[in-house]
Amino acid sequence: MIILGIDPGTRITGYGIIKYNNNSFIKVSSGSIILPADKPIPQRLEIIYSELNKIIKKHKPDEFAIETAFYGKNVQSAMKIGYARGVSILCALHNKVPASEYSPREVKKAVVGKGAASKEQVLFMIKTLLNIKSENIKVDESDALAIALCHAFRMKTPERKTKNWKSFIEVYPERVIQN
Repeated sequence: MIILGIDPGTRITGYGIIKYNNNSFIKVSSGSIILPADKPIPQRLEIIYSELNKIIKKHKPDEFAIETAFYGKNVQSAMKIGYARGVSILCALHNKVPASEYSPREVKKAVVGKGAASKEQVLFMIKTLLNIKSENIKVDESDALAIALCHAFRMKTPERKTKNWKSFIEVYPERVIQN
């Protein structure tokens, strides 16, 4: 399964693509979409959509994961990130890729083990989990890869409660260990 993670922004949008198979993770690709500061927001959003569309067409992800908007002290910044999130999700849906959303704390907790982890801790765990030796990964790429990994971890964990063992086995037959 190929998962595309997105760290949305109107200055830099990070993306990370991982392949998840039999509890192993491989980095397929990652990068940043650098948006020109001198362009108005609508033109930057068009660039995000266009570049993500190319990435989706090239890598054909099965799943799409994006970080939810983080509201800080600046409402304008939160709104702009919301715009970037919107065009990113729309691009995934136009390409028939199911989209999921995760909060920054949820991503950090899934990857590092604590929701208040630093960017450096996230980067360290990304390099460790994806066995990346000497690559120079930027923060936006690292965050996007973390979002993709978070989604993979959530997929491994049963989301819906089952009433009994019989219904659990019916829903998750691959989780039964045979002797």
